[in-house]
Amino acid sequence: SRSSVIQCKPGGNCPSRHRGMTRQLSPLSVAEDSAAPILELQNRSPSGICRHSRVERQSRSGEEGTQTHTESSSQEAEGQTRCQSCTSTFLKLIWRFLIILSVSSSWVGTTQFVKITYETFDCPFFMTWFSTNWNIMVFPIYYSGHLATAQEKQSPIKKFRECSRIFGEDGLTLKLFLKRTAPFSILWTLTNYLYLLALKKLTATDVSALFCCNKAFVFLLSWIVLKDRFMGARIVAAIMAITGIVMMAYADGFQGDSIIGVAYAVGSASTSALYKVLFKMFLGSANFGEAAHFVSTLGFFNLIFISVTPIILYFTKVEYWSPFSAVPWGYLCGVAGLWLAFNILVNVGVVLTYPILISIGTVLSVPGNAAVDLLKHKMIFSVVRLGATIIICIGFLLMLLPEEWDEITLRFINSLKEKKSEDHADDITDSSVHTRSRSRANGTVSIPLA
Repeated sequence: SRSSVIQCKPGGNCPSRHRGMTRQLSPLSVAEDSAAPILELQNRSPSGICRHSRVERQSRSGEEGTQTHTESSSQEAEGQTRCQSCTSTFLKLIWRFLIILSVSSSWVGTTQFVKITYETFDCPFFMTWFSTNWNIMVFPIYYSGHLATAQEKQSPIKKFRECSRIFGEDGLTLKLFLKRTAPFSILWTLTNYLYLLALKKLTATDVSALFCCNKAFVFLLSWIVLKDRFMGARIVAAIMAITGIVMMAYADGFQGDSIIGVAYAVGSASTSALYKVLFKMFLGSANFGEAAHFVSTLGFFNLIFISVTPIILYFTKVEYWSPFSAVPWGYLCGVAGLWLAFNILVNVGVVLTYPILISIGTVLSVPGNAAVDLLKHKMIFSVVRLGATIIICIGFLLMLLPEEWDEITLRFINSLKEKKSEDHADDITDSSVHTRSRSRANGTVSIPLA
């Protein structure tokens, strides 16, 4: 089809366009009519030039600006997310480090305060009884934290009944109080009493190192009684712990106060391991509230039923002090307060962090006590004692390996092998590409042999 269009000069008077325009319609002209709204031919400038290109450029530039703004905002959001994740990770690391440091410091402080108290007050059972009575405050401290942090506050009686489920569905009854609390209270008292007796015979470093053997005893008892999984690494750790005990006893020739002190420390570690295994057998796992309730119950049992023992020891002059004003209540309160802080940190740390961190804090008390003994008491450690302490600590750390440590190790080794093989393949590919590019530059093509 043909169409005649009257062209107008800019600024001139044009005749009627519709009259002077002769047009024959065809399928092509219909297609042009349908495309007219898209081409926007009606928008012309006064000079007769179409503005379509300018509008199109502006729309394209606007789209590019929007895309650039979107990309920049997404990059900023991603950067903020990374910054927040790094900050949270850093805060978690600081929190875990503070937990480890607090556990270690409280245990070191307890041991050193006991050594200082022995200089003026030689009554280990009275110190054990007095310190155990402070466990009554564990549940009130836990409830205070509940009031401060929980959104839905509960009454003390309701919270007490809720935490009493550790004893059974019926809660805490008189029968369960005597049946479940009595054996654990006796084991608790024996553990602490034997530990204090060992501090009379040995240094704080030796006693804290020997007490770390309780981890090996827990594994042996769990393997025999609870039928836990057999692990070769933990058997090796138990053998190392026994070796360290023998070396510690051999340091002074199996005679004198040394062998008695080693026996007391090993007995304390054994009763502690028995306490933990029986707790797992009869009571199972417990949350922080249930553990706080149980420890406070032990304190009440100690105050009611075991208070007669220090009275008997006083009148039989086994643990006698006179006058009453000579009792160093400041040191006794220091020992009891640090012991209470240690028990609370252990229970809180297990809930808020990993149990392995609490174990690491306990084993770090050995070098902490060694530093205090070396700087303050001017202790000189023999080679045998130092070797025994190192062996026991290594065995303790082996006990901290997870049950699937062998599978995890094999996966890690296989991943390293795969990574090395991928890096080697990438190096071969890069070298082949470089060889080809160089050969093409010289006008030849070389194919590397596999």
